[in-house]
Amino acid sequence: MNDIDAIAVLQDPVRRRLYEYVAAQGREVGRNEAAEAVGVARTLAAHHLDKLTGAGLLESGSRRLTGRSGPGAGRPAKVYTRARAERSVSLPARDYRTAAELLAEAAEEAGLDAGLCAAARRRGEALRGPAGPCGSLEEALEVLAARGYEPHLEDVGAPSDPEGSEGAAEPVVRMRNCPFHAVAERFPPLVCGMNLALLEGLLGAGGPVRARMDARPGECCVVIEPSKNNDC
Repeated sequence: MNDIDAIAVLQDPVRRRLYEYVAAQGREVGRNEAAEAVGVARTLAAHHLDKLTGAGLLESGSRRLTGRSGPGAGRPAKVYTRARAERSVSLPARDYRTAAELLAEAAEEAGLDAGLCAAARRRGEALRGPAGPCGSLEEALEVLAARGYEPHLEDVGAPSDPEGSEGAAEPVVRMRNCPFHAVAERFPPLVCGMNLALLEGLLGAGGPVRARMDARPGECCVVIEPSKNNDC
C-alpha cells in the first residue's frame, strides 16, 4: 500500500482515534483496552485495528495479557503497536530526505559538527522567540509536543529505567518520537548532536529544565530533566 492510501485509512474518525491511542502508549495494546479507550465495541475496534495493520500503520502480534503461562493462562490475545515505518505525502512529490542525508553526509565528512550544533541552537532560540526559558517540565511537554516529539513524563528509578538513582522522586521527560529519525539512523552522532543543540535553544539556558543526551532504542536520543543547581 502506498503512502497516500495508507494515510487515507485514517480518514475514518474511529480508526484515527484508535491509531492515536495505540501510538501514544509506547507499548503493546490489546483489543479490549483500545476499544474501551475510544468508547467502541471490541468487534468494531478489532476491525479497525486490523485495517490499520493492513495499511502498515500498526504492527500486530500476540501474547497472553494475563502475565501467566501454562495451563489456565488463557489464549494469547492480539496486540498492536505503532509501526516504525514512516509515511509522508507531498504534492507534487518532493524528496527532502535524500537532500537531508546528502547534507548530513557532507557535514560529517567535513567535520562540521560544531558549526551544525551552533546553527541548531540558534534555530531553537529563534523558534522559542522572545519567551524566556521553559519554567517547568509541564511547560516543556507542551513545547516539545508542538514540535512533534511525542513527550511523556517518566519517573526516574522506575523499572523501565534500570540506571535510575534509588529514592529519586523527580520525573523526566522522554520522547517516543524523533522528528529526525530517518537521518539520525544513518548519521547518529551528527544528527543527535544537532537535535540536542536544537532542544537546548528551544528550552532556553539558565532555566529550571535542561536537555541532555540519553539514547534509548526506539526513542529520541535526548531526555529533559530538572536542572542541576538551576544550571542548564
